[in-house]
Amino acid sequence: MDTKTKATLTLDGKSYDLPVHAPTLGPNVLDIRKLYADAGVFTYDPGFTSTASCESSITFIDGDKGELLHRGYSIDELAEHSHFLEVCYLLLYGELPTAAQLSDFEGRVTRHTMVHEQMHYFFRGFRRDSHPMATLVGVVGAMSAFYHDSLDINDPWQREVAAIRMIAKLPTIAAMAFKYSVGQPFVYPKNSLDYAGNFLHMCFAIPAEDYVVNPILSKALDRIMMLHADHEQNASTSTVRLAGSSGANPFACIAAGIACLWGPAHGGANQACLEMLREIGTVDRIPEFIARAKNKDDPFRLMGFGHRVYKNFDPRAKVMKESADEVLGLLGIENNPTLQVAKEMERIALEDDYFVSKKLYPNVDFYSGIILDAMGFPTSMFTPIFALSRTVGWISQWKEMIADKDQKIGRPRQLYVGEKHRKYVDVRHR
Repeated sequence: MDTKTKATLTLDGKSYDLPVHAPTLGPNVLDIRKLYADAGVFTYDPGFTSTASCESSITFIDGDKGELLHRGYSIDELAEHSHFLEVCYLLLYGELPTAAQLSDFEGRVTRHTMVHEQMHYFFRGFRRDSHPMATLVGVVGAMSAFYHDSLDINDPWQREVAAIRMIAKLPTIAAMAFKYSVGQPFVYPKNSLDYAGNFLHMCFAIPAEDYVVNPILSKALDRIMMLHADHEQNASTSTVRLAGSSGANPFACIAAGIACLWGPAHGGANQACLEMLREIGTVDRIPEFIARAKNKDDPFRLMGFGHRVYKNFDPRAKVMKESADEVLGLLGIENNPTLQVAKEMERIALEDDYFVSKKLYPNVDFYSGIILDAMGFPTSMFTPIFALSRTVGWISQWKEMIADKDQKIGRPRQLYVGEKHRKYVDVRHR
C-alpha cells in the first residue's frame, strides 16, 4: 500500500491531515483510522459503499468498465481457458498452478469430499420441506463439532486443512440437502468424477439406475461455479470477514456467510429472477411489467437487471449467456415459455431507452437461474449452488484477513438519533 499524498480536513477551524493511499488499481483511499482520536468525529456511510474495510489482493472490480479480475486475471480469460478448481487454487494461493500443483490440489479436494457418517443424522432433524439453505447453514456450522483438528486459526496448517475440507464437502452437503428435500436417498461422491460432474451425480443419480453425467451440463455448471467464486467485499464476504475478526472458527465463519447469502437481494437474486419470469408467464404480458418497472410509485422491481457495482455490462453475464445458449440448445427447450419471456426481456433491455440510459443490462443472475432450471434444479437449490461456489472466495478472504497484521475485530460506529438522558420512572407513576 503506497501512501501517495495527504488530504486536509478542516473542522471547527482546525485542520487534520489524512493519508491518501494509492492502490494498484481503483480510486485512491482516504485513511481515516485516526480521525476519531484526533478530531473526535466519525464518518457516516450507510452500506459502507464509500468505505474500504480492508486491504486485499484477491479480487478487483471496476464497475464503470464492467471488469472483474481475480489476482490480475480477467474473468473472461479465465472462463475461456480455465476451470473451477484451477480458479480455486488461484484465489487461495495467488498464482495459477503448475500441472503438478493442480494435480495435487485436485487430488486433495477429491479425497475430502465425503462427510463424517454421523453428520447424516443432522438432516433427519429438519423437516422435509425445509429450504436447503436452512439445512446448509445448520450443517456447515455443525462441521466444527466434527473436525476438531482444523479449528485453530493461528495454525497455518489447520487453516489449510479447513479450507480444503470446506471446498470439498460443501457440494456433498448441498447435494444431501437437496436429496433430503425430495425424499431420495443420499448419493455418495465418486472420486472418478470432476468437481461439477460429481455434484450433478450426487444430486440426480438414484440407486435404481445408472446416471451418466453430460459433459456439456458439467461444463456449464463448472462455469457457473467459476463465475461466482469471488466478488470482492460483498455482503456475505464482509460477513465472513467480520465473523472471522472475532476469532471464530472457520466453519462458523462460512456458516455466517451462507446465512447472509440467503437474502434475496444477494444470493437469492437468481431465484427471484426466475420466479419473476414465471410470474410474467408469456411474452404478451411483458409490456405490463415493463410499465410497472418504470412507474416510480409501483414497488415492483425487475430482477436480474443491473448491478450494485457494475455500471456497465456485468462481465460474468457475457460468459453465462454463452453457457445458457449451449445448455438450452442441448436440452432442446428453446421454446419453453419462461425462456421465451427471458429472451424477449433481454432484447428489450439491450434496446429500450429506459434500460440503456439507466444501464440496466441483464446480469449474471438473469442467465444462471435459466441454466440451473434447465438442468432440473428447483429454485430452492439456486442459492445453495451459489454458496458452494462462493466458499472458496470466502475462505481466501478469511485466510487473507487472518494473516493481515493490521486486522482488528470489526466494530462499526453509528449515528445515534435516539433519546437523550432520561430518568427512570417507577411503574406506579407511568
